[in-house]
Amino acid sequence: MKVFVAGATGALGRQLVPMLIANGHDVVGMTRTEAKRDQLLGLGARPVVADALDADAVKRVVGEAEPDVIVHELTAIPPAIDMRHVDREFALTNRLRTEGTDNLLSAGQSVGVKRFVAQSHAALPYARIGGPVKREDAPLDEHPAAAMREGLAAIRHLEAAVVGVRGADAVVLRYGWFYGPGTSIAPDPPGSQVEVLPKRPFPIVGRGTGIWSFIHVADAAAATVAAVEGGPADIYNVVDDEPAPVSEFLPVLAAAVGAKPPRRVPRWVGTLAAGEWAVVAMTEIRGASNEKVKRELGWQLRYPSWRQGFAEGLA
Repeated sequence: MKVFVAGATGALGRQLVPMLIANGHDVVGMTRTEAKRDQLLGLGARPVVADALDADAVKRVVGEAEPDVIVHELTAIPPAIDMRHVDREFALTNRLRTEGTDNLLSAGQSVGVKRFVAQSHAALPYARIGGPVKREDAPLDEHPAAAMREGLAAIRHLEAAVVGVRGADAVVLRYGWFYGPGTSIAPDPPGSQVEVLPKRPFPIVGRGTGIWSFIHVADAAAATVAAVEGGPADIYNVVDDEPAPVSEFLPVLAAAVGAKPPRRVPRWVGTLAAGEWAVVAMTEIRGASNEKVKRELGWQLRYPSWRQGFAEGLA
């Protein structure tokens, strides 16, 4: 099949493109800048340059490519996030999830794309009530922290737009927290969370009861290939087998990168230091179940647990 990957030079895209090519697909990779053409050529893709927020440009490059499948992996998340201003940090990503999604869907429909696969997030949408681990049909958060209202609204827009697309099978992948090459939890790029951990250890806020679901970026790419190649059109959590509370994973992460064990601080100190959203992430968010994606897409994990992934990739 001919697969059009928007966001082909991101951390996930750099894993995904070679996997698609290895499976015999013809890959067209979209990037916003001319400077990344050579990077895409090196990955084996045919590069096209367009700003995802320019509807005419997107329509042109998709029309020229005439793909069977469009994969939407567009984000603009900095390596290290200022948790006090997470709304500002995600402003461009929110536009890519709203305007960018609409542009890709419109362009795809104009050329009769058969399948549309889009990136969402498993850690942010679920309501902070009930059990610690959520399936895809669990209710979404109706009362997010103020700093994440726009971000959650953008995720809702993306999911509704993709699921509602006409004339194509639609797959939404709710990825867990990425770690691995090119992500914010990796020895690279400069300024990543791993780089700053030894200098400025993150404390455990309150009892550290927020549940995080991780996914190695290579495993996320493998799930995306599976979604491109078949399976029911639906929403899937793409996470590893071990959702874990902050109090459990953060000391392991610190040890993996040679940092001191994290300190513990009360909620009010965390709120003053890092803001409401950081405290919510540390104490209230829910994890996600991967039973559905493994069952329906036949996906297998290389790193079933973040414990293995941290130990092998972050030391």
